[in-house]
Amino acid sequence: MTSFHTILARAELRKGGAEALQALLPEIPSNANLKNLSDDRILAEMTKRIFCSGFVWKVIESKWPAFEAAFLQFDPLQLTNQPNEFWDGLVKDPRIVRNAAKIFSVRENAVFVRDISQQHGVFGNFLSAWPSSNQVELLEILKKQGSRLGGNTGQYLLRHVGWDGFITSKDVVACLRDAGLDIAEEIKSKRDMQKVQTQFNAWADETGLSYLHLSRICALSIGENRLTSEDMDD
Repeated sequence: MTSFHTILARAELRKGGAEALQALLPEIPSNANLKNLSDDRILAEMTKRIFCSGFVWKVIESKWPAFEAAFLQFDPLQLTNQPNEFWDGLVKDPRIVRNAAKIFSVRENAVFVRDISQQHGVFGNFLSAWPSSNQVELLEILKKQGSRLGGNTGQYLLRHVGWDGFITSKDVVACLRDAGLDIAEEIKSKRDMQKVQTQFNAWADETGLSYLHLSRICALSIGENRLTSEDMDD
């Protein structure tokens, strides 16, 4: 496998030097911030990632204040106590995107967040205690215990709530394959995900960098040479 220092040097060359690359890297995630994240914000982010999946993100962002109002500010306890009529009404609510499957996923995820919170104090405690070296199993929990949180949706959720992990985007996978990792062009199997995890673990040991920075540098080292990281996920 290619040393990450080689990938880092390539990213620096593409982006105009070490300082220019550093400016494109986001703040390193903080476990303290995760612990302070309230359950309603966790559920809100779950919902936003689900509705953004396969949809124009800017449309969801523009409607988000209405989503907050329609879903009772995403308070898990309030939502888990709502009758069927409340959810049926949301399917007809013109303020939000009226996708029934995604709307009902909020009810299921409210139960998921509530249950994890009851075990750990708040959902953020559960996330902050989970090691980045085992992201694969955390994604499995999101997929199996949550609703519509499989695939890249779970990865984007973790990224947006501030958990330190990687994203198997097109550019990241291209970087890994170019470095010599034997994985498919699109990561669909747990076997390939475990290979990705093992490689990121090795690079983390090699460099001491956060998984977020490893993932982002990987993406910036290959593919389309974008000039800015504004609103960019790996």
